[in-house]
Amino acid sequence: MVRDIQLKERWERVVHLLSQKFADGETLDIDAVIYLVGVQEFGHFDRKFKKDEKLNLMHIAVCRLLEPFGFYEFDYQDEDGWPHYKIKEHLPPLKAGEQSILMKEAIVEYFLEKKIIS
Repeated sequence: MVRDIQLKERWERVVHLLSQKFADGETLDIDAVIYLVGVQEFGHFDRKFKKDEKLNLMHIAVCRLLEPFGFYEFDYQDEDGWPHYKIKEHLPPLKAGEQSILMKEAIVEYFLEKKIIS
């Protein structure tokens, strides 16, 4: 129970911080947060992304976020700077709510690791 409360509080801190910085205070959803993690991991902040590139950024983010959980491993960075990951272990079947909790936990851990929240 305490763990759930802590996750909720930390998640709200992440969303508040990013919403203030990137959405003029409008609350970002989990997909927007994942996208921003992807942009951060790609490291090219001064360009517009095409639709397929935005999907690639979200894929990069999911791989990076789930890497500490043992599901993915960084493989290499291509000549255009795109990171590539390989699957170490397939995700178990999860219900929608379980997926959301896993991703929120992974996002919170990422922001803790980067010392953006405490």
